Amino acid sequence: MKMKLEVRYRRRIREPNFRQVLFSFIFWSVFCCVMSEQVHYSVPEEAEKDFFVGNLAKDLGLEVSDLTKRKLGISSGKQYFALNEQNGNLYVKDRIDREKICGKSSICVLKLEVLAHNPLNIFHVNIFIQDVNDNAPHFRKENIDLQVSESNLPGARFTFGIAEDEDIGINSLQDYNLSSTAYFQLDVQETKDGGKFAELILQKQLDREKEHTHYMVLTAMDGGVPRKTGTLNIRVNVTDINDNAPVFSQATYKVSLKENAPIGVSVLQIEASDNDEGSNAEITYTFSDIPEADENNFKLDPKDGTITLLDNIDFESRKKYVMIIHARDGGGLVAHCKVEIEVLDENDNAPDVILTSISSPIPEDLAPGAVIALIKVHDKDSGENGEVTCHLQEFVPFQIVSSSDDYFKLLTDGPLDRERAPEYNITITATDKGTPPLSTHKMISIQISDINDNPPAFEKSSYTAYILENNPSGVSVFHIKAYDPDLDRNAQITYSILSSKVEDLPISSYISINSETGTIYAQRSFDYEQLREFQIQVKAQDGGSPPLSSSATVKVCVLDRNDNTPQILFPSQATEGSSVFEMVPRSAESGYLVTKVVAVDADSGHNSWLSFHLLQATEPSLFTIGSHTGEIQTARVLLERDAVKQRLVVMVKDNGHPSLSATVTVNLVFAENFQEALPEMNSPPSDLGSPSDLQFYLVLALALVSFLFLVAVILTIMMRFQVSRNPTFLQCFVPDPHSKTGALFPPNYEEGTLPYSYQVCLSSESRRNEFTFLQPSVQIAQNILGNGQSDLSLMFCEGSHLNSEMETGGMVSLISFLL
Repeated sequence: MKMKLEVRYRRRIREPNFRQVLFSFIFWSVFCCVMSEQVHYSVPEEAEKDFFVGNLAKDLGLEVSDLTKRKLGISSGKQYFALNEQNGNLYVKDRIDREKICGKSSICVLKLEVLAHNPLNIFHVNIFIQDVNDNAPHFRKENIDLQVSESNLPGARFTFGIAEDEDIGINSLQDYNLSSTAYFQLDVQETKDGGKFAELILQKQLDREKEHTHYMVLTAMDGGVPRKTGTLNIRVNVTDINDNAPVFSQATYKVSLKENAPIGVSVLQIEASDNDEGSNAEITYTFSDIPEADENNFKLDPKDGTITLLDNIDFESRKKYVMIIHARDGGGLVAHCKVEIEVLDENDNAPDVILTSISSPIPEDLAPGAVIALIKVHDKDSGENGEVTCHLQEFVPFQIVSSSDDYFKLLTDGPLDRERAPEYNITITATDKGTPPLSTHKMISIQISDINDNPPAFEKSSYTAYILENNPSGVSVFHIKAYDPDLDRNAQITYSILSSKVEDLPISSYISINSETGTIYAQRSFDYEQLREFQIQVKAQDGGSPPLSSSATVKVCVLDRNDNTPQILFPSQATEGSSVFEMVPRSAESGYLVTKVVAVDADSGHNSWLSFHLLQATEPSLFTIGSHTGEIQTARVLLERDAVKQRLVVMVKDNGHPSLSATVTVNLVFAENFQEALPEMNSPPSDLGSPSDLQFYLVLALALVSFLFLVAVILTIMMRFQVSRNPTFLQCFVPDPHSKTGALFPPNYEEGTLPYSYQVCLSSESRRNEFTFLQPSVQIAQNILGNGQSDLSLMFCEGSHLNSEMETGGMVSLISFLL
C-alpha cells in the first residue's frame, strides 16, 4: 500500500494537468525571484516516513567531510524532518498534513533554520508542501429538510449549505451533482474567494396535494484522480401557500471586529422584511449550517437579528468568520444572507525570545565583534504589531544586532577583563512596534574564562627586614607576599632570589627563600661589625603560559647585639714585667687633671655608650673620675700621710644588656721632677688592700703552696721508684710539644680567687724546687655596678721568680721562706 502511494505521488508530480503546470509556472517564476538565495524543496503531503527530501549539505555548498566538524543541525521544524548528520540528507520524520499546517492557503511552505557551527552560521530552507487528494468533499450535515411552499413559482431558489474540501486547487471541490428530479434543477455558483455552493431552482410549481415530500441526493465532487465525493440527503417538505418571502436589506453583510472586543458586545444587526401580514410576516432569524465553534463564539437573536459576541476571539487563531443566516416568515418562506466578520489584529502578544545557541564561557581576550549567542525572536501579531527590535538594558561590552528574518546576534563590543567582571548577566529586551508596545525580557548569563594577563604584584616595591646579629643559621628573617588576581595555575606564585653577590660571595650563601610561601631564611650567622646591611631582589613568577613575573627589593638590616667588650686605647697596658707611671706634681691642687682614660666599643647605639668607674685606689678619697669623659682628677691636695706612689684600677663599662666591661691599671707617682720620681717607680708598690684582705691572701697562698709541696713530694717518691725502669723519667716534666692536652701533671686549678695554672717540676740534680707562675688561663671580668662582683684581672708573671701584685713586704718574705 505504501509503495502504491509513493508511486502515485511521483506520478502526479511527473504528470500534472495543465492547470497545475500553469499555476506552478506562475508561482515558481514569482517566488524564486524573491527567494533565489534560499534552498527550496518540494514534498507531497502525507509522504511516508524517511521519504528522501534532498541532499541538504550538497545544496548548501558544504562538503560531506566537514559535516562532523560543522555540527549541522535543524533548529526549527524538527517535528516534520530529520537531518542525517553523516551524509547531509534530509528525510521526512513525521506525518505532514498540509491542511493542518496551512489550511486553505494556496502556498504551503515549511521554513527550516539549519544551524552550522565552527563557524557559527544559519541557513534558511523552504520546503513546499504539495497537496494531494487526501480529503473528500463533505457537507456539515448528512440530511437536510427544506420547507418549500406550494405557492413558489418556477425559478424559486433554495440554498441548503456549502460542501467543504480541505484540499486546494484541482483537489478541492469542483462540482455538484443532483439526483434526477422533475421539480428541481441544480445551479452551481462560485464565490469571490473561489468557493462553490449549490442552489436548487424550482422547475415547476409544487402541488402539496399531489406530493408533499420530495427526496433528492446532492453529490459534491473534487477534481482529484481518482475523484472523491460527498453526499447530502435532501428532503423537501411542501408547505401551504405563502406568497411573499422575507427579503434582506443586503445579500452580504461585512463587519470588522477587534480581537480584544469585550464579551457581550453587539457585532451586527441584520434585517429582513416580509410584505405579508400576520403570521406570514413574522420573521425568525437562525444560523444556517454554522460550525459548532462559531456557535460558541456568536449568538443570534431570533427576533431582531442582533449578533453578539459570546467568547473571546483571537486574530492569531482565526482571522475571519463567515456564516449564513436564514430569515423565515410565519408562512415558511425563507430568505438567506451571508455575514462576514473580519477580525482585526491588536497588539496582544508580547514577543517570544528563544536562545538558539550560546558560547559560554568565553576567554577574556576575545576580540570585539565575536559572535557569542544566536537569538530567535517571534511575535504572533501581524503588521507593525509583529515587528520586533532588540536591545540590551545594561551598559555591558556587548551589542545585539539583527541577523536575518527573526534572528539576532549577540556580539562582543569591547575588551573583557575577568578580574573586573568574571560574569555578565545580560538582559535582552525584545519590543514590538505595536501601540502600546509590548516587551519581553530574556536574561543570559555569560561566564568569562581566565587567561594569564596579570603578573604577580607585591604590595610595595621595596621592603626592609631586620635581624639581630649572631643569629642561628636557618632562622626566618622576613615573609614577603605577592598577589595575582588570575585563577588556578595562572595565580600559582613561585618565589626566587635573583642572583647577586655580597662582598664577593653569592647571595645564596647569605639568604634563601621558600619558593612556595615566600619566607626568607638566613643561611649563616651575621656579624653587625662586619656586615650591617645588604639588598636582595625577590622575584615572583606565576604558573601561566607564558609565565609573568615581577620583583621587589628587600633590604636586610643586621641589628647590633652587645657582643663586644670596650677596648681601652689609653693608657696602654704595660708590657709584661714592667709598669707605666704617670707623674703628678706634689703641689697639685684639687681638680688637677691627672690623666684621661680613652676607650672605644665596636658595638653601636646604646651598646657603645661607655661609662668610667674608679674600681680601686690606694687612696680612694684622693682621686675622682668623670663617668662620661674618663678624666682622672685630684679630689684634694696630697697630704703627708698619703703614699707618694698611687695605683688606680679603672673599669670601663658599656650600656648594653647585659653590659660588658674592661679594666685598666693606672700607676701614679707624686714628684716635682723625674729625678725625684725615679726612686719611687723602682720601689715596691704600696698595699692596695685592707688588713683583712691581706690576711685572706696570706692564708690562701700558704694553703696552696703547702698542697703543691705535698704533691711534689709524692710525685718525687713515685718517680724514684720507677727510675730503674725508665732512666729518662725526668723528661716527663717537660710538656710534649706534640701533645694535644699539654702537661699531664699537675692539673689546672681554675676555681676560687686564684685563677691560674701551675706547673711544678723537682730537679734531682740541683735538689732545688722551682715554682713557675704561668700566664692566667682565665680572665675574670665581672660587673661591679651591675651584679656587685669584682671585675679585677690578676696576673702573675716574672720569669721563674715569684712576683705578686699584692703590695706587702710580709707576703713576699713569707713566700720566700716557704720556697
